[in-house]
Amino acid sequence: MSITLKGMTWSHPRGYDPMIACSRLWRERTGVTVEWDKRSLQDFETYPVEELARAYDLIVIDHPHVGQITKEKCLAPLDVEGRAAERKALADASVGRSYPSYTWQGRQWAFPIDAATQVQAWRPDRTERADSWSEMLAMARQGKVALPMRPPHSLMSFYTLSANLGHACCSDGIGQLIAPDAGTDAFERLRELTDLIDPACFSMDPIAVLEAMSHPGSGFACVPLIYGYVSYSMPGFRPSLVKFGDIPVAGKIGPAGSALGGTGIAVSAFSRSIDAAIDFAYFVASGEVQRGPYAAGGGQPGHTAAWDDDGVNAVTSDFYRATRKTLETAWVRPRHDGYMAFQQAASDRINNGLMRKDAARKVVDDLNRLFAASFAVA
Repeated sequence: MSITLKGMTWSHPRGYDPMIACSRLWRERTGVTVEWDKRSLQDFETYPVEELARAYDLIVIDHPHVGQITKEKCLAPLDVEGRAAERKALADASVGRSYPSYTWQGRQWAFPIDAATQVQAWRPDRTERADSWSEMLAMARQGKVALPMRPPHSLMSFYTLSANLGHACCSDGIGQLIAPDAGTDAFERLRELTDLIDPACFSMDPIAVLEAMSHPGSGFACVPLIYGYVSYSMPGFRPSLVKFGDIPVAGKIGPAGSALGGTGIAVSAFSRSIDAAIDFAYFVASGEVQRGPYAAGGGQPGHTAAWDDDGVNAVTSDFYRATRKTLETAWVRPRHDGYMAFQQAASDRINNGLMRKDAARKVVDDLNRLFAASFAVA
């Protein structure tokens, strides 16, 4: 009896194309068909996972959802018996904290298939990478800098700045999100930058910024904090090449503290073919596939076998080696049940505070209040 699985991923070529390529190979090897649908980046960041789990066997997710999905019991854990050696290999090959970001309450809820964090992007035909935050600000004063500020990316930049300045936000609910003075410093630095950029950035996510930036006539030459998208560093993907590298340093700890992103492959607890879906999850997350058909299909792998590969780097303008330090020292966001609502509310509060010129301390106090409230979810 033939098996057909349904999967949901996100609509950018980086999220969709490699799943099609890997599923074609899987069908050739096993006879199992995986059909993929796709949703927008905004839906990916906010859409309820439980609804997707009731409609799909395989779901590409973001790690901050794990607390919520664990409570809802809508995903099947992937730490099944008899495959401990495979999981150890995946854990050992994690780029940064990608693998443990999907570990929650002692179980593994997804495998990383895409590793990303906020890095720096620039047009190599117009400028060089900014080493420091002050160097980047000098470019911003010339009107050359953009920053994706559409929620939740405003909060992600606040996270990254806070951590890079040596005051990483709390992720476990023990204490405030951030000390008031440290939060005020990070917010004021974010305000200084956003006062210098096009207000249109407040409605732009990373894809929108990169699409605009890769247009030959774009005024955007540098984006200091943006989730890396390997597609744009491939010659010919768009009219103008975008390169990626480590974030500009604001503090004294190098390019550390960036807010981790990326995606993982998860299996629905409601699937009628859970074993077959789990088999595919192990397959697509493996080093052989990540370095081979996944990367060749336009994906941004989450396995070091791909990040270390000379060929994979050669066709992506050295994307992986150039961003590796920032990725390896990235910070993992909170993941508790209640976090996703906080992420939206906190992003909105930051944006409103910036646009209304609210006092930084008031904004930070509100962020701390919202964070504390997020742990009171029934």
